[in-house]
Amino acid sequence: MGRLITRVKIMPADVDVNLDALVERVKGNIPDGIQVKRYNKEPIAFGISALILDMVMDEDTASTDSLEDRLRGIDGVGEVEVVSMSRESARL
Repeated sequence: MGRLITRVKIMPADVDVNLDALVERVKGNIPDGIQVKRYNKEPIAFGISALILDMVMDEDTASTDSLEDRLRGIDGVGEVEVVSMSRESARL
């Protein structure tokens, strides 16, 4: 079974949303078997930043549709977009 890295872009619902707190809410509300590997804040415009999260999940159980739906249900999340998905590199 392989592992996938899914890069997800989350736009906050409002300019006043604390992005660090939003990351913690995301970590607490994602399905089992998915973990946030790293995240960045990406400035968009007018003081608004988006979250870019790299999430690791099993290839066999990966479903971006259900992941997006789950993330949209979190308080403070406005828009969700899966930016990319690729296999995790093997460690030698």
